[in-house]
Amino acid sequence: MVLVGVLVAALLDGTVAASTKALTDGVAGIATGFTDLPTLLTRELIPSDGYYRPGVGWMETFPQNIGLGAGLAPAHAWAVRVLAVYTYAFVLLAWVWKGYTLFRDRYRYADWTPRDDVVRRLRGHYWGQFGMIVVIAFIVFALFAPTLGPTTVEDNIYNPYGNTFEYYDDGAGEVVEITHGTANRDTISQGDNANVGPLSYDQYGRWHPFGTLTSGKDLFTFMAAGARVSLFIAILALLIAGGVGATMALVTAYYKGLLDLGTVVASDSVQSIPGLVALILLSEVFSGHPLANVYNGGFLLALFIGLISWPAYWRAIRGPAFQVAEKEWIDAAKSFGQRPTTTMRKHIAPYVVGYLLIYASLAIGGVIISVAALSFLGLGVNPPTPEWGRAVNAGRPYISTASWHIATIPGVMVVIVVTGFNALGDGIRDAIDPQSDTGESGAAATAGGG
Repeated sequence: MVLVGVLVAALLDGTVAASTKALTDGVAGIATGFTDLPTLLTRELIPSDGYYRPGVGWMETFPQNIGLGAGLAPAHAWAVRVLAVYTYAFVLLAWVWKGYTLFRDRYRYADWTPRDDVVRRLRGHYWGQFGMIVVIAFIVFALFAPTLGPTTVEDNIYNPYGNTFEYYDDGAGEVVEITHGTANRDTISQGDNANVGPLSYDQYGRWHPFGTLTSGKDLFTFMAAGARVSLFIAILALLIAGGVGATMALVTAYYKGLLDLGTVVASDSVQSIPGLVALILLSEVFSGHPLANVYNGGFLLALFIGLISWPAYWRAIRGPAFQVAEKEWIDAAKSFGQRPTTTMRKHIAPYVVGYLLIYASLAIGGVIISVAALSFLGLGVNPPTPEWGRAVNAGRPYISTASWHIATIPGVMVVIVVTGFNALGDGIRDAIDPQSDTGESGAAATAGGG
């Protein structure tokens, strides 16, 4: 009986194991199948890189790639993909806004909160709305960079000689395969004698919305990937500076005395050094540090910007934090023995977060300019990681030639993006504190806590 039991158990164990393995493999296969399916925003569904065959038309472009007729010209296929991305982004934002209004009108317990007035004032602030549109467009440009570019970053920047594409050779009368790196040598933009300008094709049938760089690489793809780098550095720097500044403001407002005096001395010492000079010095000193390899210096640059910017954030919210720290409920919390960290987190921080949001929205443009300036000087993000300032520097000698686009387009985009962030910051400031223009900002602390 024992032997029979062992055999039955072994048989059942093997059956269960086999069934479990089959089920696991089946689920994995289904998951892989769904993963491999092209989504609406993938390059595989709406490709724009193909070749033109005389008498036939464009091959391997959308919608010919999915068997729905003749292929579009790469410029048109790329425009369809860009339109799909931005339509998706703005529909998603509209859906989120609809969800917020539905929650506010039907499910929220309170009929009104100070946040409602902030949102209402921001909706009526046209300059702030302009900034919001620019900022959203920039963020979508950065997040969907792999999809928006007419070519991929891997093909265009990181490994151009390891990736190939096909084009129709008129001389040979057949389709020929060539590496992107080899083709780039024939599509350089270096003045009047060699140039591939904006909204044009090169001799290999590749579409370049912004033209090409001095190396022959696509400028639009470079800009899209560079937007990701700028956004990453700006957000990380603001998180570091805002986190340190807010923490120091809460601590000094709660304890005051010598701690506040020491923080004043420390912040004055940091601010006495010109920011750009400090960034240049730190970039050179730590150029050989292992952290300099992360994002080719981008992570280290964000760290430096955050560490030298925290005094500005601390000063921006120190006054409101001190005002709140003098309120009766703070004394009551202390008398009841509440932990200092709990008091700062629950009773002071909510009333100063509005100031932090205002300053961060106004400062992010300055971070983008600083990163571009350092890259322009050759001290910021290192090649091959793309950065807008380096494109401006590369095109500087050709600004008065047919290759004007190399420096002009990145420079104009820096101006537009920074202006957009500043406009959004103005709108947020006026929405949170409508009396800020008159200097009567005492009510902002209360409004910021909504």
